[in-house]
Amino acid sequence: MLESKSVSLGIANRGRGLLLICAVLIAVNTMADTQVIHAGRLLAVPGQDPLSQQTIVIENGKIVDVKDGFIGIEAINENAELIDLSSSFVMPGLMDMHVHLQGELGPNNDREALRMSGSDVAMASVHYAHKTLMAGFTTVRDLGGRPEQLYALRDAIEKGWVEGPRIIASGGVSVTGGHGDVDGVSPDLLDMYTAKTICDGPYDCRRATRRAIKFGADIIKITSTGGVLSDTNTGTAQQMEVDELKEVVNAAHSLGRKVASHAHGADGINAALRAGVDSIEHGSYANKESIRLFKKSGAYLVPTLLAGNTVLTMARDSDFMSDAIKTKAIKVASAMTSNFTKAHEAGVKIAYGTDSGVSRHGTNAQEAVLMFNAGMSATDILESATVSAADLIDHSDVLGSIEVNKYADIIATNGSPLADIQELLNVDFVMKAGKVIKHN
Repeated sequence: MLESKSVSLGIANRGRGLLLICAVLIAVNTMADTQVIHAGRLLAVPGQDPLSQQTIVIENGKIVDVKDGFIGIEAINENAELIDLSSSFVMPGLMDMHVHLQGELGPNNDREALRMSGSDVAMASVHYAHKTLMAGFTTVRDLGGRPEQLYALRDAIEKGWVEGPRIIASGGVSVTGGHGDVDGVSPDLLDMYTAKTICDGPYDCRRATRRAIKFGADIIKITSTGGVLSDTNTGTAQQMEVDELKEVVNAAHSLGRKVASHAHGADGINAALRAGVDSIEHGSYANKESIRLFKKSGAYLVPTLLAGNTVLTMARDSDFMSDAIKTKAIKVASAMTSNFTKAHEAGVKIAYGTDSGVSRHGTNAQEAVLMFNAGMSATDILESATVSAADLIDHSDVLGSIEVNKYADIIATNGSPLADIQELLNVDFVMKAGKVIKHN
């Protein structure tokens, strides 16, 4: 009996101890999680001039104040964490409006498509997402991949289960035999791998759009023209008909989703713009009519110069691409940069995008160097990767700048990217929603 009583008392004491620990944890968790950043130079709103010696105050992942001078934590919250970036250039987290986080272009893609399970793809995407975040890209639009795994990754990042950029996840709608449909394998596998959002005719494409949204798409990705990496010789001209394009756009907009259109050929670019898409991806052969339609509609161009540069290099230096792909790669890459320059100079709205997955993940900032070499100023490039990108995804209220009530998505570099755009290749500090991801 004495032994039983002592055991009971021990259990009771441990129980009280656990209750005390829980109470302490609850108290800690209900306290404001305050961080104070001393920024040597702060580009709070890209497009405006940077400021010197600024203090950013963050609570629970959001910015609550931006003050002149270096304010001590004792004047803000004695329990705050001080992050010293007083020797750094500080700006909002970068945003990439065109990525594919589930893989990378290479000689083993065909084999991987057959051998990798959905779980394998999901694990690979976690790895690539982390590399992207470490490079300073805190928000991305993923415009193609296995939907189930893509939506799971998006949701896992949002819940904090894994680290990665905030994801705007697409659902793809393409026509039979067009870019976005499966190609280059045996007939049996073509049937097996054909997605249920492949469509023909306006009403079937309406159905496909609604289905993609039903299963979790934040945005609809269409392919109004052929594509470089389709292993067919169907070219890069228009492939979706005007009535199909209009039905996709109408169906998506009626359900609160924007539409991004992969488009190389001018006929497909112009048809998609007339149908009301919200962005054109690549825009390789944009002409004067395209520029007029861009400016009339307010649609964004997402140029993906890095993808063009990557496929051109691979077409010349590797032997795993088919002749059909090589021919398209060389032609498209040659046109992409010059037409991007014309579009930018004409005042077309530009949102930063790389098509990473074609290029290697984590090298997203190389797009900025290519844009600069094509004639875009460093100021405009940084704006395209922050303010403009936030506008494209309708998140300007919480993303794109370092202002009160916005998420604390913040990066820092040693020198100023305004003076040398290549500073973006070496991001030293990354914070996403108040969580420090990287601090060299």
